[in-house]
Amino acid sequence: MSSEEIDLHASLKKYFGFSQFKGLQEDVIKSIIEGKHTFVIMPTGGGKSLCYQLPALIKEGTAIVVSPLIALMKNQVDALRGISKENGIAHVLNSSLNKGEIKQVKEDIANGITKLLYVAPESLTKEENVEFLRSQKISFVAIDEAHCISEWGHDFRPEYRNLRQIIKRIGDDIPIIAVTATATPKVQEDIMKNLGMSGANAFKASFNRPNLYYEIRPKTKNVDADIIRFVKQNQGKSGIIYCLSRKRVEELAQVLQVNGISAVPYHAGLDAKSRVKHQDMFLMEDVDVVVATIAFGMGIDKPDVRFVIHHDIPKSIESYYQETGRAGRDGGEGHCLAYYSYKDIEKLEKFMSGKPVAEQEIGHALLQEVVAYAETSMSRRKFILHYFGEEFDNETGEGGDLDDNVRNPKKKHEAQDDVVKLLEVVDKTGAIYKGKELVFTLVGKSNAIISSHKTDADSYFGCGKDKESSYWKALLRQVLVAGYLRKDIETYGVIKLTPKGKDFIKNPESFMMTEDHAYDESADSVAVASGAKAGGGTDPKLVAMLKDLRKKVGKRKGVPPYIVFQDPSLEDMAIKYPTSIAEMANVFGVGEGKAKKYGREFVELIAAYVEEHDILKPDDLVVKSTGSNSGLKLYIIQNVDRKLPLDDIASAKGLEMPEFVKEMEAIVYSGTKLNINYWIEDILDEDQQEELHEYFLEAETDKIEAALDEFDGDYDEDELRLYRIKFISEVAN
Repeated sequence: MSSEEIDLHASLKKYFGFSQFKGLQEDVIKSIIEGKHTFVIMPTGGGKSLCYQLPALIKEGTAIVVSPLIALMKNQVDALRGISKENGIAHVLNSSLNKGEIKQVKEDIANGITKLLYVAPESLTKEENVEFLRSQKISFVAIDEAHCISEWGHDFRPEYRNLRQIIKRIGDDIPIIAVTATATPKVQEDIMKNLGMSGANAFKASFNRPNLYYEIRPKTKNVDADIIRFVKQNQGKSGIIYCLSRKRVEELAQVLQVNGISAVPYHAGLDAKSRVKHQDMFLMEDVDVVVATIAFGMGIDKPDVRFVIHHDIPKSIESYYQETGRAGRDGGEGHCLAYYSYKDIEKLEKFMSGKPVAEQEIGHALLQEVVAYAETSMSRRKFILHYFGEEFDNETGEGGDLDDNVRNPKKKHEAQDDVVKLLEVVDKTGAIYKGKELVFTLVGKSNAIISSHKTDADSYFGCGKDKESSYWKALLRQVLVAGYLRKDIETYGVIKLTPKGKDFIKNPESFMMTEDHAYDESADSVAVASGAKAGGGTDPKLVAMLKDLRKKVGKRKGVPPYIVFQDPSLEDMAIKYPTSIAEMANVFGVGEGKAKKYGREFVELIAAYVEEHDILKPDDLVVKSTGSNSGLKLYIIQNVDRKLPLDDIASAKGLEMPEFVKEMEAIVYSGTKLNINYWIEDILDEDQQEELHEYFLEAETDKIEAALDEFDGDYDEDELRLYRIKFISEVAN
């Protein structure tokens, strides 16, 4: 072992207390110490920062570290000051410093005390800083989060594109070290080109996190209940839940708290003090769960995060990889669960519509990869690794079975002929199309791009129209991962044939295609996830019995059956099997008032039915609501009591009239009285009220459509809905 190596290990022990380097660290550090341009791709948790910190401490002069994240800089500076008796060993230079502090930083650099200077790209562009740094001994420049340079990175920052010019002005031959945690082949090339470091030593660690389990569930209206169930199954473990909007973060954190889970919200809208407090509570394990926007987690180094949940799907695979990468950094279990619905993708596309066209195009391409990841039925680990330009070997690769698709494999079928068809279309069109146009060509659908190349006049146009376009999309993804096609780097997204693909056309062999997931919007993820019968359907036999009972009770009380309970409530009873009045109050559309008034006979019938048929009641999680709605309910009841005009009450709460009427309906249907006579008398005369009263008393159903048909234009929908509220309030409650 050369003296240099002994030196490196001794320095590692001296400064950081470690006796061993991790992964590629040692090779990277040698490259930097030799003054070579160095490019490092190392997933989060791989020990990236040590790669430039140790050489900076060893080499003569000051290393400049460019980072976009102020919180991260502060963390690292604090950590470095902790290992040295010199406070000036590391400094931050950014807009938050006052004149005196800037003077101190410059003195420490000039006196050779400062080994690492952390700067934001904006501070580096300031003339006075460039002038000062030119006169100092700079050991090297490290660019952290280097993917910010590339427009194809998921976190592009325009000011990063000028770094090369600025570094040149500070010194001609300063070695550059670019470091990133996520970079696709496209982004890697972009970074190297932009920084002018084409001959750099490149080091790439594996992106495989063998201890992480990847799972996607369809996102339905029961998503909160599913999350609560999941967190309760992992009680006492630390977890992060990511949401897209601040509003959703606040709501979900409250729902979790109300349901007995210790959780705090975290987003950029909170004041700095609350943010720090919530972050510390999570780090110190005073709370189990933090519900956050992606503002959270940058530089969070909590090794034992056991699960990361995405309530909303992220904008790119990079973001997804980075955020899930916060789980299981200590090598222990890490469950990555994301909820997917195509509606969310459409929402993200809407957000992009105001941006410049070039940016939109990139955004769409990145989003399509996310859709592909969510809908794919192949190994998710393979998919992610392929995205980052890495092959996963089934024989030697670790963690191959930690994946919902591998654990629950979908059906496969032979698709050899279709693969040939697909490859031939790429070949015959001259490999000029992106995925969308290829699929269009196969199913025989034209657009401006296709007709401009006259492809729609060719004989093979529509050669795959016996199958849906979703089938061809799925096949295209699987053929890309298998290596028969590739996405061109220069013109990102354009599909090219590989030598392996050309060979397949000549000598086709078996290709087993896995069938894709069809995420049905209405599918009940909770039922499927908790192992109940898929679809969590109602029990039709019980519904029929409940309807009979409802009819009897209605007759006895002299009211139409729907006054007792509405159909959706009966259906919910046949899913939840409530056997006590308290459980009955949690049934859809039944409040405490209604449960007490009509519930007893229904509960008795259900209890007998459950016993007779030996039914295992679902441990159905009753999600307690946060009461934000109960605040609105109280407000409405109080103001109706004060006989305030309904439109005033609605507008005070920012509600349109139809929404407001819905809120009132919810109140009376769950058994609470609302006396809106003062309003009804203004809009309907006595005869009209009598006519409507008789109609609702004798009607088979309380559906408004039926009433509209019956009166054929005599009343409008608002009048009917308001009278129905009065009727139910008086007759039922």
